[in-house]
Amino acid sequence: MTAGAAPVVRVRGVTKSFGGAAALKGVDLDLYPGEIHALMGMNGAGKSTLVQVLSGVHQADGGTVEIDGRERHGLNVRRARRLGVSSVPQRRELAMGLTVAENILLGDLPTRGGAVRWRAVRDEARAALAALGITVDVERAAGSLTVAEQTMVEVAREVRRGGRVLILDEPTACLSAGDAHRVRALVRTLRDEGVAVVYISHYIDEVMAVADRLTVLRDGAVVTSAPAAELDETGLVRAMVGRDVVSTRPQRPAPKVEVGLAVQGLSHGRAVRDFTVEVRRGEIVAVLGPAGDAQSRLFDLLSGRRRPDSGTLRVDGRTVPFGRVPASLAGGLRCVTGDRRTLGLVPGLSLDENLMLAHDRLAGRRLHRRGELARRAAPLRRAYGVRALAGNPPVSALSGGNQQKVLLGKWLETSPAACFLEDPTNGVDVAAMADIHSLVDGLASRGVAVLLASSSAEEVMRLADRVVVVSAGRKVAEHDITAITRDELVATALGGQPQ
Repeated sequence: MTAGAAPVVRVRGVTKSFGGAAALKGVDLDLYPGEIHALMGMNGAGKSTLVQVLSGVHQADGGTVEIDGRERHGLNVRRARRLGVSSVPQRRELAMGLTVAENILLGDLPTRGGAVRWRAVRDEARAALAALGITVDVERAAGSLTVAEQTMVEVAREVRRGGRVLILDEPTACLSAGDAHRVRALVRTLRDEGVAVVYISHYIDEVMAVADRLTVLRDGAVVTSAPAAELDETGLVRAMVGRDVVSTRPQRPAPKVEVGLAVQGLSHGRAVRDFTVEVRRGEIVAVLGPAGDAQSRLFDLLSGRRRPDSGTLRVDGRTVPFGRVPASLAGGLRCVTGDRRTLGLVPGLSLDENLMLAHDRLAGRRLHRRGELARRAAPLRRAYGVRALAGNPPVSALSGGNQQKVLLGKWLETSPAACFLEDPTNGVDVAAMADIHSLVDGLASRGVAVLLASSSAEEVMRLADRVVVVSAGRKVAEHDITAITRDELVATALGGQPQ
């Protein structure tokens, strides 16, 4: 930030309510050019609502939003973007069937005589990427890019459109360490180019490393705003939650002798090659590898959504055929996806309907009364700590942490013999993460065999009894969690190669 610079965005006393529930309560915020400003807070603290007000998705009920020193009324998405305020949401918004070049110039394709000048399209896209130090082939289809590359292409598109205030929502979620480093380097480049960056992330260590200033929201209000150098991780968590949060590994009963889940010789193209693992009842075994490696394919294969090239699956000693979702469920295996928006929840149904959906389907229940549904769902809401601003809203209206708890409650309360959990704390805050870790502990304590796929070494160290490290689709190492340190585990995951 240039000394003495005026804020490009100035927010004062902004309020916003939904159905009588206050989401923002008199929020003040200043965004300066050439500064990375991190917004921190629990799921439901008001971060998303605030940036949606800034980017024109929602209108504030009260207060003022100034851009370039002028108060702006009636902001919508188009007007906000024209004024230089744009966002890159956590869920990528590229047209996956179009090329990188077409995505970057979408809505602004150069033409001559009514025909698109395709060479100019490619040249302008290359220039937009090169200006930010991004190396991506502009003729590739967007759907063939990695998640990190898709993020960088979206950023380049918004900057080319004149974005001077860029809101990045969880830009490194589900990325490997190397890809996350590339995205953070891009964010620093944006700052150095004079862009005001709003950075939203649940990774506290990442925020402390990348942000110049932090603002913490709790229950819709600002509780602290200060230079990052003046805050530490412990104080930041306390500000976010209102108390200290400790997620420690509890004493669990020793795993039983019986094997609850056994995968033998699983192969699927080049993504998974001869993968074998056994999980005893009451044991948590983690599969750790770079984002996008073998563990990212396990959900489709174990749940029955895809059929592998070879391999066998046994649950409680009984063979479960591949390629059939009903057979996987009937065998006692519950697979919880890491993509709750697309595969895990039904956005148009209510919180309670989603919570009871799997139980009712497995029980053959076809009809329910609304009052009875609420009564049956209430114990699960309490057990899983699901909170809503009011009543029984559509599940899509819940915060990410509460959506994840609904997803877990939906499947884990259906008497599983074994579970596969894919990134169970993806996109949730520190308190929700601690709650979910406790739920997984309880699952193992009930004697369920738990296979956990994760790209977080910290989560593996917290939850697992054993860890299997994968690289290039193959198992490269296996350790008891008590026999390895976090740093050793990270080194193995990043450097391990198949023998």
